[in-house]
Amino acid sequence: MENFTLEKRQLCDIQGRLFELALKNGLDCPSFIEIFMNSRAAAALDDVYDRLQWAGEEYILEELNDEAGGLKKAGTVYSAEVMYWTGYIYRYWHYYTNEYSRDIYKVADAGMMNECWLGFHTFDVEMAIDDLREIYKQKQAFSY
Repeated sequence: MENFTLEKRQLCDIQGRLFELALKNGLDCPSFIEIFMNSRAAAALDDVYDRLQWAGEEYILEELNDEAGGLKKAGTVYSAEVMYWTGYIYRYWHYYTNEYSRDIYKVADAGMMNECWLGFHTFDVEMAIDDLREIYKQKQAFSY
């Protein structure tokens, strides 16, 4: 991707580690992902510049917990690999397409990311995103 700076790569990594941290803290993975992708915290990361981008995953998780009024514990658990990959892909997706987190989540929700991880995690990141978008388009075409 053109203009994929070190800072953008670092933010992809931070978001991947944030998703892993949610798992380590015993949070319900699909619930965490949905809340995060539709949150002010995710919107701040989508912004050109926001202080939250350099706060680190622990602080972002605290901010999200405050915003959500408490994140759901226990429930469905995804592997650490799925969580990191999902967080990383979502952030990269934003840089790749300029779509916002809440719109990305509508295309590929937590369940879809968990289902696709096994087949897609070895793909080039852009190929994985393109394939996730294509699956969504095909689902939309067949839902009429």
